[in-house]
Amino acid sequence: MNFIFAWRYFKAKKSTNAINIIAWVSVLAIIIGTASLILVLSVFNGFEGLVKSLYSSFYTDLKISPKSGKIIMLSHEQLKELSSVHNIRSFSLVVEDKALLQNGEQLSIVNLKGVDSNYTHVIGIEQKIVNGKFAIGNADTPSIVLGAGIENALGVQADRNILPLSAYLFKNTGDFKNTDQSNNTELESSLSNASIFTSGTFLIQQDFDNSYAFTNIGFMKQMLGLRPYEYSGVEIAVKDPKDAERTKVLLQKIFDENYKVETRYEQNKSLYGVMRMEKWVIYAVLTLILIVAAFNIVGALTMLVLEKQKDIYVLKALGANNNYIKKIFLSEGFLLAVIGGACGIVLALIIGWLQVKYKLIPLQGGSFLIDYYPVKFVATDFLLVAATILFVSFIASWFPAYKASVQQIELKS
Repeated sequence: MNFIFAWRYFKAKKSTNAINIIAWVSVLAIIIGTASLILVLSVFNGFEGLVKSLYSSFYTDLKISPKSGKIIMLSHEQLKELSSVHNIRSFSLVVEDKALLQNGEQLSIVNLKGVDSNYTHVIGIEQKIVNGKFAIGNADTPSIVLGAGIENALGVQADRNILPLSAYLFKNTGDFKNTDQSNNTELESSLSNASIFTSGTFLIQQDFDNSYAFTNIGFMKQMLGLRPYEYSGVEIAVKDPKDAERTKVLLQKIFDENYKVETRYEQNKSLYGVMRMEKWVIYAVLTLILIVAAFNIVGALTMLVLEKQKDIYVLKALGANNNYIKKIFLSEGFLLAVIGGACGIVLALIIGWLQVKYKLIPLQGGSFLIDYYPVKFVATDFLLVAATILFVSFIASWFPAYKASVQQIELKS
């Protein structure tokens, strides 16, 4: 019944036109606040999805690496058990270390990653090749695939370069603290160098493009002086990413405490943590704007209480208690919030759809990935915004409703 009163008060003609204007201004403020909140969160979701897709092109579903140091030892039995795990689609053995690449006078320090032939079945690196092809050769005649930033730093064109690059790596024989004349012989004997031809260029994301290059795992093991069962890690693709956590538990049973098994999220924990924090900060800032907009409800309800003083007296005379009067005006506040929130959600959906279809708002700076603001609607964002609107409207409506319920009103003759 209190909602019927609230609806009649909302649509009824008021003695002072300002009351109607304030009510509609409060609805408009909530519409704009709601649409803004949903659109900004949806654009953030779009960027977050874009970043995750870029990182998923480089980081695998699961990765096994040493808990300490750079080398793990994998026996034939462990690899056989790994192959028998049901949810594993494919896995690749990798060897990774810092290397110095030289092209004439151009130098670049890179993370050189040796991979086997299964690597392209584990991660979609082939789809990110922009020049040449993903070819790593073999242990005796290796090839190298460069990140776009490294290609630029070395001044080469990976798919057209005739002369080989020079690659330098330190063998896996320990760290060197002194480099004086007496240790030069030992230092030189621990430094491996070889010539390697370029075969292609990949373009994923600046962090990777400027620091990573791929080559043959056999070549890397020769350069580092590793034994047949020594690797840097195992990168794994699963059949069902939703079961990655369960698969991780199974793998942890196969490998002892000296091995670290990480999901894609755990490999990029800091990145995902920052993105999640940014989203909550954005939500908090926009909620403050919504709270400011909701103060119009306070003004609208205060004016309505003054307008309906005689109605309140009549209702009390008919037996309505203070709690019932308070519910009527709380319902009025909820009504304003629901109308504004519903219209704001519809407006956000329309604008988001237009942005996706027609790319109304472009991105400045000439991004090579996308040229417009991405939008991705998530159901939980709508629920969160709706709950926020209802909570804010309750807070904004409570004080005027309480004042209406407790004030003593007398009907004058």
